[in-house]
Amino acid sequence: MDIRPIRTDADLTEALQEIDRLWGAPVGTPEGDKLDVLATLAEAYERAHHPVPEGDPVEILHFAIGEMGRSQAELAELLGSRPHASEILNRKRPLSLEQIRRIAEAWRLPIAALAKP
Repeated sequence: MDIRPIRTDADLTEALQEIDRLWGAPVGTPEGDKLDVLATLAEAYERAHHPVPEGDPVEILHFAIGEMGRSQAELAELLGSRPHASEILNRKRPLSLEQIRRIAEAWRLPIAALAKP
């Protein structure tokens, strides 16, 4: 296993690419173990260097768009339409559970943070 500390955003990018490649590896296999270790390291680095602010789901979406390099167009694609994205960002429509799951998976945001009232 060639695993090293994550010290920079470039290291994080490499780790995330490897995590994507290993995703779904069976637990207890060398690939599964590597996935587990890399995910733990990436999570620790992100928590220390790119914390997601506490707040309601709309604030978190605005943070992702403003600070994480995401866009409203990407959100619209995840939600299926631009009007839905706009309504959610303007607090006129709540997120559904399926939308929360899609956003959390695609943008690597905590489901619990997006599911807050």
